[in-house]
Amino acid sequence: MNAPSLEDVEAARPRVYAHMQPTPLLHHPLLDEWIGCETWVKHENHNPTGAFKIRGGLNLVAQLSPDERRRGVVSASTGNHGQSIAFACRVHGVPCHIFVPVGSNPDKMAAMRALGADVVEYGRDFDEAREHVEALAPRNGWRYVHSANEPWLIAGVGTLAAEVFDHLPDVDWIFTPVGGGSGASGCCIVRTGRGSHARVVGVQACGADAFARSWRGPARVTTDRVVTCADGVATRTTYDLTFSILKKELDEVVTLEEEEFGEGVRAALRLTHNLAEPAGGAPLAAARQMAPQLAGSRIVCVMSGGNIDGATLTRVLSR
Repeated sequence: MNAPSLEDVEAARPRVYAHMQPTPLLHHPLLDEWIGCETWVKHENHNPTGAFKIRGGLNLVAQLSPDERRRGVVSASTGNHGQSIAFACRVHGVPCHIFVPVGSNPDKMAAMRALGADVVEYGRDFDEAREHVEALAPRNGWRYVHSANEPWLIAGVGTLAAEVFDHLPDVDWIFTPVGGGSGASGCCIVRTGRGSHARVVGVQACGADAFARSWRGPARVTTDRVVTCADGVATRTTYDLTFSILKKELDEVVTLEEEEFGEGVRAALRLTHNLAEPAGGAPLAAARQMAPQLAGSRIVCVMSGGNIDGATLTRVLSR
């Protein structure tokens, strides 16, 4: 399985833009004051599904064979990837099955069902749902769509980074959350392909840090459980394709405590007037954590999604 190239990202644009528009890249002076440098936000929370993942789904499903479309697709998700696949399948008339962990974000599950997906709750976390799907898919003849080990997915989400560099070619730092790693991989591929000096920083949770520990250490790590409010980064392991890209290309990893995720959500609301889910606000909190290193820089924070449920939002704001 080969990593996609910058050419693959550029080729994905027509498939992506057939069903969505480029998202805003906005400069927020209040964030300049809060972080201490010139701060721009890539508002992927403005996408039709409220998250960046839609780009990958549109690129992948558009390229399925007629036989794969007839058989339908299946995937595991905590919500945003599932919405991406459900949206793309609805557009292209493909049967869609999404397995989510038990107790997942109810709003994300409702959105997937509204898009026509068959949504099934299974397992205690994303990786347990994923393992169940991987056993089930061959028996049912479905085309399994992994949330990370899919070159077409990565090329699709890489279009967000292409938009960043189109409008801000001299950016110094890009902060993006890391769950499965497709978004960060896309940023690295475009950064390197464009010959940019920008440093790409991945953001994880202290309670779901398998990627961070694997990236920093000599061996890949799998943990027994995840403990984080940020379902977009709640993974217990690393994935072959994205990890191989990020081990080589990523410049830094920041891990956040749970309160820092809340701080990111509150900062998004107060300083940009945008609603971010915990993973979507994480880049703001990570940049704040790294503020001494960023003085004099121009940075971009990828607000990866805005699909926060009411209970989580109430809890975060009450703090």
